[in-house]
Amino acid sequence: MNNKYINNLILGDALQILEKLEENSIDLVLTDPPYFLDKLDNNWDHKNVSAKKNQQVIKSLPAGMKFDKNQGIEFYNWYIKISQALIKVLKPGGYFFSFSSPRLYHRMASAIDDAGFLIKDCFLWLYTQNQAKAMSLNHFIDKMDVSEKKKKEIKKQLDGWKTPQIKSCFEPIIMAQKQSNGTLLNNMLTYEVGLVNTKVKIGENMFPANVLTIDNMNEYLDKYFLISKPNKKEKGDYNNHKTVKPLELCEHIIKLTAFSKNAVVLDPFLGSGTTAVAAKKLGVNYIGIDTNYEYIEIAKKRLAEIRPTYRNERDKFTKSQIKQPKLI
Repeated sequence: MNNKYINNLILGDALQILEKLEENSIDLVLTDPPYFLDKLDNNWDHKNVSAKKNQQVIKSLPAGMKFDKNQGIEFYNWYIKISQALIKVLKPGGYFFSFSSPRLYHRMASAIDDAGFLIKDCFLWLYTQNQAKAMSLNHFIDKMDVSEKKKKEIKKQLDGWKTPQIKSCFEPIIMAQKQSNGTLLNNMLTYEVGLVNTKVKIGENMFPANVLTIDNMNEYLDKYFLISKPNKKEKGDYNNHKTVKPLELCEHIIKLTAFSKNAVVLDPFLGSGTTAVAAKKLGVNYIGIDTNYEYIEIAKKRLAEIRPTYRNERDKFTKSQIKQPKLI
C-alpha cells in the first residue's frame, strides 16, 4: 500500500482513485454511496441538494423523491463497476458493507453479487424518526378544469389518499465478502480478515445480530438490537451533510470485522467522514474518497477533533504515529 493514502482523504472520482490503490490491501469497505435517486446520483451537487428552495414540494420535489424506473438500471450499471474495483483492492476474505435505499437494495445486491462478491447477509438499521414523504394531490386538484364544487368533492373523496411513499423506517446494509484464499481459518491467519468478532455485543450484552437500532423503541427491541444514538456534538455544528450515518453504527461494524491494529478501512464515498472518524476512534487506519470538496473539509474537521480509543494496550500508537488527516 502506498503510505500517502493511509489515514488521509482523497478528493476525486472513486473509480479513478481505486485504480491507484494496491490490490489485496484493504481489510474492510464501509460506505454509503449515492443511491441514484433523483438528484442523488454520482453527480450529487451539495448546493442543489441542500438548497431550501428544493424542499418546497409544489415547486420542486425534494431530492430523492422523483420516481423513475431507470434510476435502478443506472445505479446497477454504475455500482457493478465500483464493486469490481473494490473487489480488487480488498484482501481475500475482506468485507464490503454498503448502505442502501430500500427501493434500490435489489439493484445494489445484484451489482455486488455479479461483481464476484459473496452476499453474506443484510443488516437492517431500524429507526422511528423519519419524515413522512407521501404528498397530498390537492394542489393538482386545484388546477383541474372543473368547478370549485367538483374540486371540493374530489378532495373529500380522496381525503387521506396520497402518493405511494410509505414512511421509511429502516435502511438495509449489505454484508458482502470477497472470496477467501483457502479455508476461512487459513485466510484469517494469512490476511488477518474473514471472520467476525462475536465478543462484540449489542443491546443488553447480546450476541451480535443483523438488526440494529439507535432509538429506544421498547424493552424487547432495546434488549436485543440497541446501540448508541448519535448526538449533535458527534456530527459537529458545522456539518450540513444531509445523510450523516450514526458513528456508533459504523464503529460496531468495524469492531465486528476488523481484526488487526494495522487494518485499513476504506470509504470510497466519504461524505462528512463518519466511517473515517469511526476507524480513527478505534485506532485502525482509514482511507476516505469523495468528489465533494465541502464534505472533505467537514470530514477533516471531524477527524482533527478525534483522539483514538483502543481495544487493548497492544493497539496503541505512539504520539508521533497519530497524524492529522491531509487532503490529497
